Amino acid sequence: MLRTFLLFAAFFGFTGVGLGAFAAHGLKNRLSADYLAIFQTGVHYQMLHALALFGVALLSTQLSGRLIAASGWLFVAGILVFSGSLYLLTLTATPVLGAITPIGGLCFLGGWLCLGLAAWRLTA
Repeated sequence: MLRTFLLFAAFFGFTGVGLGAFAAHGLKNRLSADYLAIFQTGVHYQMLHALALFGVALLSTQLSGRLIAASGWLFVAGILVFSGSLYLLTLTATPVLGAITPIGGLCFLGGWLCLGLAAWRLTA
């Protein structure tokens, strides 16, 4: 899991910085203030969870088990669904895409829950 989650963390961190710069420089005159804020929310959550994935990758070297793996995969899914739907919503002006965004939020919550349960089960 170390390599896999580190690669995802690096990819999402890299693309998060790029998308943030794209929004700040390339979209600020093309999107409404509301849509720009929505796009930036996607970037914000992507970056936070890229860092969370980095932490999960490091933890996977010390803790094994399904909860750590589930946490990482739920963070990956959350970024793709939550942030991805916000990017598509703003770039295509298709508000119905906002209906799937909460699914990504549930993935984030599930990832944090799995991480918390893994910590709870520690005996040290």
